[in-house]
Amino acid sequence: MPAKDKTIRTIALLGAAGSGKTTLVEAILHRAGSISRPGSVEQGSTVSDHEPEEVARGHSLNLALAPLDWTAEDGTTHALTLVDTPGHPDFVGAVDAALAVADVGLLVLSSFDGVVAGTHAAADAARSAGVPLIAVVSQEDRARADFRKVVADLRELLGDVVWPIEFPLGEEHAFHGVADVLTEQALEDDGAGGRTVGALPADMQPEEHDAHVAVVEEIVSHDDAQLEEYLEGREPSVGALQRTFADEIAAGDAVPVVVCSGTAGTGVDRLLDLVCALAPSAAARDARILVGADGRGAEVDVACDPGGDTLVQVFRTIADPFVGQVSMLKVLSGVVRPNDRLRNATTGVEERLAGLFRLRGSEHVPAASLRAGEVGAVAKLTGTPSGSLLWSRSTGAARPLPPPERQPLFAVSIEPESQSDDAKLSTALARLVTEDPTLVVDRTGTATVLRGMGETHVEVAVERMARVLGVHVTTGPAPIAYRERITRAATAEGKVKKQSGGHGQFALVQLQVSPLPANAGYEFASSVVGGAVPKAYVSAVEKGALEALEAGGPHGHPVVDARIELLDGKAHSVDSSDMAFRIAASLAVKSAVADAGTVVLEPVSSVVVTVPTELQGAVLTDLSGRRGRVSATETVDDRRVRVTATVPESELARYVLDLRSLTAGLGEVSITPDRYEPMPHAGHDRD
Repeated sequence: MPAKDKTIRTIALLGAAGSGKTTLVEAILHRAGSISRPGSVEQGSTVSDHEPEEVARGHSLNLALAPLDWTAEDGTTHALTLVDTPGHPDFVGAVDAALAVADVGLLVLSSFDGVVAGTHAAADAARSAGVPLIAVVSQEDRARADFRKVVADLRELLGDVVWPIEFPLGEEHAFHGVADVLTEQALEDDGAGGRTVGALPADMQPEEHDAHVAVVEEIVSHDDAQLEEYLEGREPSVGALQRTFADEIAAGDAVPVVVCSGTAGTGVDRLLDLVCALAPSAAARDARILVGADGRGAEVDVACDPGGDTLVQVFRTIADPFVGQVSMLKVLSGVVRPNDRLRNATTGVEERLAGLFRLRGSEHVPAASLRAGEVGAVAKLTGTPSGSLLWSRSTGAARPLPPPERQPLFAVSIEPESQSDDAKLSTALARLVTEDPTLVVDRTGTATVLRGMGETHVEVAVERMARVLGVHVTTGPAPIAYRERITRAATAEGKVKKQSGGHGQFALVQLQVSPLPANAGYEFASSVVGGAVPKAYVSAVEKGALEALEAGGPHGHPVVDARIELLDGKAHSVDSSDMAFRIAASLAVKSAVADAGTVVLEPVSSVVVTVPTELQGAVLTDLSGRRGRVSATETVDDRRVRVTATVPESELARYVLDLRSLTAGLGEVSITPDRYEPMPHAGHDRD
């Protein structure tokens, strides 16, 4: 049986937009020799941000893969896959997908912006996914760089698990190397892509030595043998300290902080060495899946073993204009090769893995095989959406653990621009949702509504639908799904009588419409006796009555919470028909609803807002101005509070955008449809 490979790692780069993730990816790829020269975000030439929508906006909108090999200080070559993720909050679904397969996360912070809203969101997502973190303070060569302030703010965010293991040599434009806390040495750029090792500057030695003592004491406190050795006055070797520290990092008990510049490349090679030494490998992290009926059974751990049964997780799909659907996958167990046939453990479909390759941005690099722990891609898995498992077993059901639930926060109505677009719209929308499950498509009345995590999310989806799928649409405000409820019982008659030679049309029905309790739905009953309405036509009466309710009441909205009772009627032995009784029932319901009068109901959503404590007052005032009713406030931790309220949907069209503005991006919100309530000052047809 092949041994587990401890050199394979999938590394998610996380953090706020503008923190330097994509530039750092370029620097790493260049330093590893994977690209001849680093690209530029400003020029739209980076490996990660290759989509036109990303180039136009100047930041990442989807996750991008970048494999590389790196030979560490001990001579071992490591196979690394970088996963560059968006920092924009609208594209959190891509972050969830990356964390589902990541072995470690690099939490990238700008040396001058430090901890911002996107840092909070990325750290929370990683902790929720159980992915260990290494913090990287990047852009250290930029003006206003302040490494020590960033570390202090990071400690305030994450607590006492934060441990700087490097300090910058110089800062801003004078940044030229790093001080290694464990070895207490200066690692400086040599001007030729390498580094020289020397003594620390005298002015740094006291601070660096204090940090060295603190980190060493933290590390040895997690190993009894090392602690005993340390207390006897013998400090463990750097290699031994790193091994213990790596275990601490893997358990989430420590977050080391390193420093570099993606633009200048300073400290990048050291970052890669530390990732190989300290970050857990794929072999050290068992995958966890759900096995059982419909994949909702027991949680099962899967060892990252190339000698085990083949098990592959499809974690993201993208629509490629040239090859169609591309599925990003991670091999959880076993080995896969081109043309292997595997069964989808989630959908039951058998798939052939033709054209196995690795993705480097938009480049497809052919792969002869993928081992347990490695990430790659395959085209045209038509029966395998994101969140599926493929395995070599012929029976059984399984699926990955579900991602965090993300309710859409922003919506638009969409209309096809042409008849050709209309014919392809349903297929295009289905492909968008397959590519990005945080997009939702539904119908509100006669309108098609596209919902997403924010305005930019929906805009990009519409642009991609036009560019990649060739379907063009116009957008507008999403309609509000108002309803009507009758205020009292009413009875009416509906009659159809037509005679124009030959068979005519005849039906007569008498119906009573009465209100039901809120959210009771719809009921139909027949109390006809003596066959006044033949049983064969009763179902037609019910269908016509329901169609009339759905068509709308006096205010034009569907009527809900109503009971329809067929009281009496007449039929003709020759001229009656299903159609005649459907029309008669519809006429009777419309008349009865108009006579009874209705009240307009508006949809109300449950809104949960999490904000820093100092912003609670501003949020409560804003919710009050939206006709919100606060039901609870609770402290989440020592810095945040959670506010739960109900707010009419009509007041929430741009709430996610307004909340981000109000809280400088620090506010988080979930919006869930809750119930219908009478609309204030809504008109009644009669009292």
